[in-house]
Amino acid sequence: MSATEWFQARLRSGEKSGEKAAAKVPVASDGAARGAPKSAAKPSMRSTAERLQATLRKADEALSPRALRRVLTALQAVIDPRVSEVEGGRRAHAIAREYAAATPEERRDYWALMSEHFAADPHKLKSARDQHQAAVGTPDEGQAELRLRRALVSPRMRLLQRFAVEPEGMRFLVDLRAELLPFLKSDKRLLALDAELEHLFSTWFDVAFLELRRIDWHSPASLIEKLIRYEAVHDIKSWTDVKNRLDDSDRRCYGFFHPRLPNEPLIFVEVALVDCISDGITPLLDEAAVPIQPAKATTAIFYSISNTQTGLRGVSFGDSLIKRVVETLQEELPRLKTFATLSPIPGFRSWLARNAAELLPRLDEKREAELGRLVGSLPPTAERLLAAVEAPATLDAKSPLRQWLLQAAAEYLGHTLVDGTPADPVARFHLGNGARVERLNWAGDPSPKGLKQSYGLMVNYLYDLKRLDKHRAWIAEGKVAVSGDVESLFFKKG
Repeated sequence: MSATEWFQARLRSGEKSGEKAAAKVPVASDGAARGAPKSAAKPSMRSTAERLQATLRKADEALSPRALRRVLTALQAVIDPRVSEVEGGRRAHAIAREYAAATPEERRDYWALMSEHFAADPHKLKSARDQHQAAVGTPDEGQAELRLRRALVSPRMRLLQRFAVEPEGMRFLVDLRAELLPFLKSDKRLLALDAELEHLFSTWFDVAFLELRRIDWHSPASLIEKLIRYEAVHDIKSWTDVKNRLDDSDRRCYGFFHPRLPNEPLIFVEVALVDCISDGITPLLDEAAVPIQPAKATTAIFYSISNTQTGLRGVSFGDSLIKRVVETLQEELPRLKTFATLSPIPGFRSWLARNAAELLPRLDEKREAELGRLVGSLPPTAERLLAAVEAPATLDAKSPLRQWLLQAAAEYLGHTLVDGTPADPVARFHLGNGARVERLNWAGDPSPKGLKQSYGLMVNYLYDLKRLDKHRAWIAEGKVAVSGDVESLFFKKG
């Protein structure tokens, strides 16, 4: 079935693709989505070691002691040193099938067993660490380091590797971690399992093992459906919308794929080929707009980047995706000289609600008086200012309220750091890749989502290919790279 036929069939059946776009839970398999726990209930007060020795199950426990012992025995059999990798993988696959049929509460018991009973041997680890410390600076240091490395490899690591032997094993582990993540705060015992999953994924999903593929209208219909489901920035509202993003000559979409997850994009980026840096999302998504000839384009705008797999949280490949896409576009279209984003500012509105009062002392006397007259309070208060900017579309270009919002946004993006990194998650991503804050765009996203996140403001991050390393060094020192236009918006006082 072609993509066009598939969309037409969905429209005939009354299932609109816009409704599908709202389902952004990035758990790939339907089974995982059905079985995922709905809330982070309190874990059992008893450890699995205590429960394994018990006879009766308590009210807050899912598996009985007998069932718990059976699952532990099955898990231990997976890494039995007497069995081959293939046989271990077969046994792990059998456990995965049981896990798929388990209730959410029972799945937590599987996690607890893997966390609590497959750690590295503490005595061997201490001995190896002591030997290594004693050997530092001697000819035996290399051998001691080797012994320490071996002691650090836990049975849990080998267990997880055996699950990946079967073709479906990678999908199983990624979905398992997606289910696990919401429970880490309430159950610290699961941290070890999560840490080893993240460590394995950082190796298995290294960019060296990923394939960059262009996604277009001729891609499999099932893949295009996943784009609709995973699109996290600008909802895809119809089949003509997705066709516009994939099929027009001045549009591109690229994704990273892993050989063990075929036709499952791990992350994808949507690109518009234009003749200048875009200041609003509406023209880019306009299905009636006349496309420009790609050969005449001078600028590539990255207007949507979506991660698709919750289970791969902490595994970074977005920066590599942008670099690879830039290289691909330059090879295809040599006239492209400018590479920038048109990005949301998702944390701005909530930040301003918390920090507006702290910005008031930084106003100069003239601006303070102007704002005070507009909101009916001298000096102006944070509450009245926030109420006055609730309808940003009514503020004209010369409005002091509009200028105040732009200044606040510049402070948020250019000066607000949390633990030495930008507070805004999108800014953290692009600035960490070496981009700079280039321009703030009033009414860049007038949609309800854009207004809710940032009063409709959007921002361009510029990827100056000659200065990426310099800007990355700055952000490591807690300094944000901004253009002269953005710098001019900073409050002069304070």
